[in-house]
Amino acid sequence: MRIVFAGTPEVAVPSLDAIAASGHELVGVVTRPDAPAGRGRKLVASPVGQRAEELGVPVLKPDHPRDPEFQDALRALEPDCCAVVAYGALLPQSALDIPVHGWVNLHFSVLPAWRGAAPVQHSVWAGDEVTGASTFRIVKELDAGPVFGIMTERIRPGDTSGDLLARLAEGGSGLLVKTMDGIADGTLEAREQQLDGLSYAPKIETDDARIDWSQPAIAIDRQIRACTPAPGAWTTYDGERLKLGPVTVTDLALPAGEVAAGKNRVVVGTGTHAVLLGDVKAFGKKQMPAADWARGVRLESGAALDG
Repeated sequence: MRIVFAGTPEVAVPSLDAIAASGHELVGVVTRPDAPAGRGRKLVASPVGQRAEELGVPVLKPDHPRDPEFQDALRALEPDCCAVVAYGALLPQSALDIPVHGWVNLHFSVLPAWRGAAPVQHSVWAGDEVTGASTFRIVKELDAGPVFGIMTERIRPGDTSGDLLARLAEGGSGLLVKTMDGIADGTLEAREQQLDGLSYAPKIETDDARIDWSQPAIAIDRQIRACTPAPGAWTTYDGERLKLGPVTVTDLALPAGEVAAGKNRVVVGTGTHAVLLGDVKAFGKKQMPAADWARGVRLESGAALDG
């Protein structure tokens, strides 16, 4: 089939590479417009845009996929199907109608669980033991289209969202190619989603990532791992924001939010057991082990972190 790939961030690159290496013909790539980055705020192409240029594939960067000029350019590529991974813009029906076999999305959950922008983060935060990825045909309703195929992946006890997403991106790329194969030879038929197990995964904002130390230790552990690397879990100390890396649940007991610092460790009380801090990042500072931070601020006995 003639395939146009749509995606933007790094997590979409494995699928782009897999499509390019498959027996299908990659005839174009759609990605978000170049965005300012770095200290100089120079315009930089997205990871998918950069990889597409390396592959020598035509790249379309519409401000919005409803733009008539974009749709004309897409139509000129004569795609049989458009494969999508984390493109980042809503597709109007006029664009969805262009490829013969529609637009097929790789979504990082086992649908209908965790429809929405942050399925991996919500899966980690909820304490799910297993998640996965699904391929489905895009329809107007959010992540509600009929499903072509799924893969599953166990969530490991120490997984951050970043760890899990990296594995799903690699495994999901194979699922996407198999879906394209099945559509091309007519052996794969999409099945409508059932509503049992339906859940939603809205974007996690910075305010959502603030730690409430009165929560149980296991809940705080999950929240921090879910928010790593983005948006980053945080608390405050002495009025300054402190970003937190993954923690370890201990058997120690401390009042919620109270901090106890030793020579090589820092523990914080929660609603249940205390947690051992890992790396932290104070405002304007580099990331460092919690014990180094505690020495630098001369943490006193009985000090507390504010949720």
